[in-house]
Amino acid sequence: MRIAMRSLLIAVLLSTNSFGWIYPEHRDIALLAIQKLSPENRVKLDSLWAVARTGYENRLTTSVIDVTQTVKPAQLDFASWTAIAGDHSCSPENLLHNVLQTDWILNVADIAAALKINLVAAEKRSAHINAIRDSDIRLQRADPEYATRAGSNNVHFLLARPNVNSTVLEYLTACLTHGTELNALGAYSWFHVSALEKAGRYASENLTAGEKSALILAALADEAFALHFLEDVFAAGHTAGTWGDASQRKGTHDFYNEKGLEVVTWDGQRMILMGDAFMRPADGEMAAATIRLSIEQLLNMASGTNKYDFKKDNMAMSNKPDSLNVCQNVLMPSRTIDEKLFEPLREVLIKTPVPSLATGLGEMPRFRAELGPFIGISAALNAGYIDGGFGTEQTQGGVVGGLEANIRFGLGLDGVLNEAGDGLVFLQLGWRQDAASSNRFVNSDPSFPANSFTSAIPGRSAYSARLRLPFWLLPGDLILAAPLLLFSPQTYAKMAVTAGNGGAIPWQSGIATGIGRFQFVLGREIGVSLFGTGGTEDAILVPLSNGKSYLLTYRSTKLDFPVLEYSPFKTFSQDQSSGILVQFTAGVDIPFHTSVILPEGATAPELKSVWLFGINVLFNWRHYIGTK
Repeated sequence: MRIAMRSLLIAVLLSTNSFGWIYPEHRDIALLAIQKLSPENRVKLDSLWAVARTGYENRLTTSVIDVTQTVKPAQLDFASWTAIAGDHSCSPENLLHNVLQTDWILNVADIAAALKINLVAAEKRSAHINAIRDSDIRLQRADPEYATRAGSNNVHFLLARPNVNSTVLEYLTACLTHGTELNALGAYSWFHVSALEKAGRYASENLTAGEKSALILAALADEAFALHFLEDVFAAGHTAGTWGDASQRKGTHDFYNEKGLEVVTWDGQRMILMGDAFMRPADGEMAAATIRLSIEQLLNMASGTNKYDFKKDNMAMSNKPDSLNVCQNVLMPSRTIDEKLFEPLREVLIKTPVPSLATGLGEMPRFRAELGPFIGISAALNAGYIDGGFGTEQTQGGVVGGLEANIRFGLGLDGVLNEAGDGLVFLQLGWRQDAASSNRFVNSDPSFPANSFTSAIPGRSAYSARLRLPFWLLPGDLILAAPLLLFSPQTYAKMAVTAGNGGAIPWQSGIATGIGRFQFVLGREIGVSLFGTGGTEDAILVPLSNGKSYLLTYRSTKLDFPVLEYSPFKTFSQDQSSGILVQFTAGVDIPFHTSVILPEGATAPELKSVWLFGINVLFNWRHYIGTK
């Protein structure tokens, strides 16, 4: 159990980084920016696109954008590149390969188009959650790297301001300084410079048609990759910044994205931003205005209007897209560029939201997600139908009820990919008390009074244990696959994320409704109750076919398997969660270790297992360890 929990925690830490805007939002921002270019600049961009798509006419759209594109696209436009960048590729070089050479990327575009349609149609929050759940499941299948691609760094987030008096240029310098944590504006600036330098060479060098096509294609890939991170800057959960452990990063990100955040840009504009999957038209307009400015700078370089000394940068002479991998690098690399390039970067940066302060006085309020180790308690009421008693002649069904008190130790891994996910892992130990069953030990003899001892199964108590662990394809497979952490941690992380999001066959993904959350969980959880293991064994009356009855002592092991769960509500604070959970279960009670009390010296009769179908109503409380 300890190995399983440690393995899952490592896997989650590899995959809890939160992306910015979802694919259709990224694409919509780029579409809007290009649509609002001046007629002159739009002609320039279309001309560059025509040169870039030479030889790739079957994969790239005729126009730089296709506003009519919907599900099952056969081609990709430039606006889609900004969505593929970062979330479905790790570098401009990787982006261009995926766009031009892979078939799965068209499936990703199809899934994103369907998500946009479903989000527009979602009138309730539950429908919104389910649309994202379905999309994430499909995206994980189409792009197996989707959930784990950027798990090692915070490149999609703004770097926190070091102090309240930071100027625009000071902040830009901090974002680009060698050794600084990889960050959204640092990534934008890096790739935008790469695009500008290639565009400058395109305008000034004597190149063949083939070289021009390759160079501008690479420049557009660099710019699309840069724009992805510039767009992320306008998502509320990314402007708020990122600090602390995985729980704090994800919780803060998710809270501000949904609830919104008041911000001010470096040039003094005030606004409220929303975030991933909650973008409003106003958010798109604000982001698109800055994206348009960045594209215009690229067009001015490619047309020779602006000129910079790209020869200072030894990376500028490549005709290939930039190869800096934002999925593997953690810190900003070193680079020498023309200092004059800081001016166009400043022109863009001044239009972006001022990021929150770093840890200390004035820091933004932070929130946590249910990630990390916890200790908790659980109390339960249960009732169920049994198909008879332990005696072979006891075939009349009955009802039995009980209660439980338990303590839990585990890992909260909820919502790693989306709100429908459930990677909860725990070991539970406790005690339970069952009432006497409603069916009597003699099915048709009314002469026996109805009390506990004359019930088919008298009242009894047990020590109990429960284990919950998500699985990828078969129950327990994450434990068996734990050695992968030594040889291929990314592979194990993908398995763990898939398991938490419903499994390889995602029938165990949560379903949000207006009255609560439902989830099939068969195979994820098993409960074991050991009856008669205390100081005194349980006793039971068993009738035989010859009309005699035996008084026996016995022990039994009850196994129960939750099949379906329903959660009407759940609350979570900074370090605690509580909620009500209803489980519909199936199980079996297996008797053993029988001994005859009366008649003395008789041979113990054969007993049979009892099958049961029931319902558990649980109250759960967790305290997350190590939170502040």
